[in-house]
Amino acid sequence: MRLTLFIWRQKNASDKGKLEKHEVEGVSGDMSFLEMLDVLNEKLILQGKEPVVFDHDCREGICGACSLVINGIPHGPELKTTTCQLHMRKFKDGDTIYIEPFRGKAFPVVKDLVVDRTALDRIMEAGGFISINTGAPQDANALPVPRRDAELAMDAAACIGCGACVAACPNGAVMLFLSAKVEQLALLPQGQPERKKRVLSMVKQMHQEGFGSCSNLYECEAACPKEVSIRFISWMNRDYMKAVCSDENE
Repeated sequence: MRLTLFIWRQKNASDKGKLEKHEVEGVSGDMSFLEMLDVLNEKLILQGKEPVVFDHDCREGICGACSLVINGIPHGPELKTTTCQLHMRKFKDGDTIYIEPFRGKAFPVVKDLVVDRTALDRIMEAGGFISINTGAPQDANALPVPRRDAELAMDAAACIGCGACVAACPNGAVMLFLSAKVEQLALLPQGQPERKKRVLSMVKQMHQEGFGSCSNLYECEAACPKEVSIRFISWMNRDYMKAVCSDENE
């Protein structure tokens, strides 16, 4: 398979950046998208040129590091799939592919296709955890959790924090990620003692990071490789309003 690639090259956050054209040959349909980029980089290194910088880690669709916008779609054209699990059989011989980094005010470009997503880490640091000492571990069935709540909490916990929701949103909003991290704990007994404090702190940090506002366009849900539902946003908004009203009445 022979492909024409237009890849975003940018030295740092202050550099203007531009799309750079490359030709790559000998691409197998069984290769992952990142393996195809490896082939390109091997070619560039042999030519004495600087390889394309891109993020990756587990390459198993778990960590969310493979943050690429492929032909205008975060993680590429195959739904419910991360970039590292996107295979070249989804493309045809002679195709032209545009590859860019995730775009967002809170995601400054580090270099080429790598962006700084530590804003997501700071949101988690603001309250995405349980700090109450609950004592020694209990038996699995000792703490009753309704099956529906347990399954919904697991659905929220499926979020891998890749940031595709931000890249897909025209406003650069992070509400899908934020709501998943808030509600995965709000649905469980262990998350109740800090429930109000958690949502207030994490929403405050979201605003400080410069993310945009949600306008219910559903682009985040469509781009999410783990199928996190937008309903978590409405539930988080409910929790936030309750917390705000509770603070005002105290």
